Amino acid sequence: MELYETLYDEHERADVRFVGFTTDHIRYDFGIVYTQMFLGKPLVICMQTGRSALLDSSDIKNIEYLKTVFCISSLKEAEDVSLFLKQYLSTSFYIEQYT
Repeated sequence: MELYETLYDEHERADVRFVGFTTDHIRYDFGIVYTQMFLGKPLVICMQTGRSALLDSSDIKNIEYLKTVFCISSLKEAEDVSLFLKQYLSTSFYIEQYT
């Protein structure tokens, strides 16, 4: 008996970018995977915590969400991450969910 059912198994050449920056208090290193999966939202991975999230432009503006998802200790640091990611997340991959 099979214990699981495969929901999808896709292969894709993805565009991956690694970026890092420092603030007055901490260093951040992110991997950003641009893919057509997940409605085209880039997968952003924090190398320090191993935490990841699918982010679009509205997610980046949500400071509380960034603070939670990447385990950031202060709102100021989350704002810095938001400003930084705005520069690096491309909107060209986004796909409309409902057409």
